[in-house]
Amino acid sequence: MDTNLAVEMRKVTKTFGSVVANENVDMQLRKGEILSLLGENGSGKTTLMNMLSGIYFPDSGQILIDGKPVTIASPKDAFKFGIGMIHQHFKLIDVFTATENIVLGLEDNKKFDLEAASKKVLEIAEKYGFQINPKQKIYEMSVSQKQTVEIIKTLYRGAQILILDEPTAVLTPQETEKLFAVMKKMRADGKSIIIITHKLNEVMEISDRVAVLRKGQYIATVNTSETNPQALTDMMVGRATVLDINRPEPVNPEPRLVVENLTCVDEEGVKRLDNVSFTAYSGEILGIAGVAGSGQRELLEAVAGLYPVKSGTIVYSSDYKNSKSLVGLDPLSIRKMGVTMSFVPEDRLGMGLVGTMGMTGNMMIRSWRKGKSFFLDRKSPDKLAQKIKEELEVVTPDVNYPVRRLSGGNVQKVLVGREIAAAPSVLMTAYAVRGLDINTSYTIYNLLTAQKEKGVAVVYVGEDLDVILALCDRVMVLCGGQVSGIVDARTTTKEEIGLLMTQFRREGAKENE
Repeated sequence: MDTNLAVEMRKVTKTFGSVVANENVDMQLRKGEILSLLGENGSGKTTLMNMLSGIYFPDSGQILIDGKPVTIASPKDAFKFGIGMIHQHFKLIDVFTATENIVLGLEDNKKFDLEAASKKVLEIAEKYGFQINPKQKIYEMSVSQKQTVEIIKTLYRGAQILILDEPTAVLTPQETEKLFAVMKKMRADGKSIIIITHKLNEVMEISDRVAVLRKGQYIATVNTSETNPQALTDMMVGRATVLDINRPEPVNPEPRLVVENLTCVDEEGVKRLDNVSFTAYSGEILGIAGVAGSGQRELLEAVAGLYPVKSGTIVYSSDYKNSKSLVGLDPLSIRKMGVTMSFVPEDRLGMGLVGTMGMTGNMMIRSWRKGKSFFLDRKSPDKLAQKIKEELEVVTPDVNYPVRRLSGGNVQKVLVGREIAAAPSVLMTAYAVRGLDINTSYTIYNLLTAQKEKGVAVVYVGEDLDVILALCDRVMVLCGGQVSGIVDARTTTKEEIGLLMTQFRREGAKENE
């Protein structure tokens, strides 16, 4: 028996109906180490960790904690064995304080001494380097502060094994740096940590070892010091892949989309965009960065005619002489004006595609809106659907199979493929690669670059700053619905963008419009 193992999973299998999420997975977590769990979307990472944290129960196989076989049938069982999971979507009550959330659910029928609990919270925070106000309400907190509460909540309960699911997805580079410093202190204290992530640079920076899953099966565990991002990607995908993003210089850029002083207010009277001004040029990719909820979605929807504009102007220019105002127009009216705009929204099925239709039906929508017969013109949409299915490797029984029954990644491929195939002059994408595997993500990046080379003005909203800096020509940063800076993607840094994401401007940072 290896006394250095905190967790050992032997031949663990989990199915959901006919879908095999995990099959005979063997995995080990050592005491006092950070293990990255890597795999494409749908590879079974989260399902495997949900079994370790008691949310799911394995169909077969065995889990050992400190060398002893255990039964984990609920999150309460997991805590009993010192296991705590911090999920991507936090489970906190907004109107409660940090301390109240941390102690919630402990020792039923007993009244808590909140002062004593707050003192213990501060002791944990001081030990590992967290910054927290125990009496602050959750609704007053930033995303990183809420995450801190979730982590301290598991430590308060005595967790020795922590599972973090995509912990940096919504953090700025500075916040990520702080989180990693805390994780290293926890490791030094003997904690064992599993981090689920898709960011290879973070895997290389923070982990001691990397375990790779592919299509629900365990592939291997390697020492981080003995591998590299390319080798890890090849293990995840199962074949050699190219991870290069080509970024040619813009050729003869001209103003294509000019937005000035754009202000949008939601139904509750909350200002979502506040005097936003920028220009998107032909033949360039303009990246938009910001923490979640900074106005990215509202901005693209306002330009596309899907979100009401309170004030400001949105002008489309086909050249320097011909300009058209888009404010107050719906998508169909914009198209009738001769503006060829494509939009990949964040809400795939709710806004982008008709879920009950197949790929062909969703291709036909564009033909129908151009005035062609919805019943007679089926040949070209069917041909386009087949082309997208083959080129983007959409997994579907056939092109008439309802898209709502496809996986999230395949739905995304259908939508991105359709919008690019429309030959737009402006292409806006919101999280275009969310839910896609690494290989397909790079295919999409190359497709966007190809559109740029055709003179299209591409607007790219993304989460991964490394990708934004490698793919885009300029980056506009939004913070609280305002533009905090527009910088050159070739010369800026992740740190500068991170500061702009939180409205802290580094002295000398320039806005380039």
